[in-house]
Amino acid sequence: MDWTSLFQTVLPYLPAQYAGDLVSILTFLIAAAALAMRFWKPPSAGSRLALLYNAVAALAQSKGWNTNAYQPDAKALMIPADASRTIEAAKLGLDPASTHPKSGEPPKPTA
Repeated sequence: MDWTSLFQTVLPYLPAQYAGDLVSILTFLIAAAALAMRFWKPPSAGSRLALLYNAVAALAQSKGWNTNAYQPDAKALMIPADASRTIEAAKLGLDPASTHPKSGEPPKPTA
């Protein structure tokens, strides 16, 4: 069961005033989390704030195309869109497979 069907199941049982308040509060929380994600620099992977950062990112629905390039446990190789990741990684002496933002670990030097 996803959250929308759960929400549609619970909403009719609430009085109209509370249902409106609930929708307003949820909308505000999601918008505030999205705004926080815009300005919050991701903490380091070992930081205690990494868990809070991931919770705020989940509330802001920051996933897929909306994911930040920098994450607490990954570092992206920021290059122009028309450039080759392989060529740019070779210039920096990095393994091209580890330079993708979603690789899940920091870029590794080539052996």
